Amino acid sequence: MPKKIVAVIKLALKAGKATPAPPVGPALGQHGVNIALFCKDYNARTADKGDLVIPVEISVFEDRSFSFILKTPPASVLLKVNLQIKKGSAKPDKVKVGSISRQGLEEIARIKLPDLNTDNIDAAIRIIEGPAKNMGITIQDS
Repeated sequence: MPKKIVAVIKLALKAGKATPAPPVGPALGQHGVNIALFCKDYNARTADKGDLVIPVEISVFEDRSFSFILKTPPASVLLKVNLQIKKGSAKPDKVKVGSISRQGLEEIARIKLPDLNTDNIDAAIRIIEGPAKNMGITIQDS
C-alpha cells in the first residue's frame, strides 16, 4: 500500500543554498520533517544550477518521510539572467529595462516547457511573453 501524503509544501529556494533558517525550517518543521536531510539533498541536486531560484514541491508522508520534485526556474528569473538585468521595471508601461528577441523567448519557453500546461512551443512562447511585458521588457519581432 502506498504511503499516505499528509502535506505538500512548495518553496522557491536558491540553488545549492538551502539552510534550516526560514523559510525552510518553519515550513518543514511543522510537519516533523528532517530539515537537515532535506537541505543536504536539495543542495546536492541543485549544486550545478548556479544562482538560479529553483522551486521545489515537497510531499510529506504519514511517517514523516518526504520526497521532492524540482521544478524549472520562474520565467522572471530566466528573463533576468538572459538579459543580465538585476530586476524588472517598476513602471513597465513607461520605463523599459531591455528587449528580447523571439529566439530568446523560445529558449526560455523550451526550458519552462515541462512545467507549463502546454506541449506547443508557440503557446509556451506566448505564456513567457506575459512576464516579459510585466517586467518592462520589449519583444523584438524578428
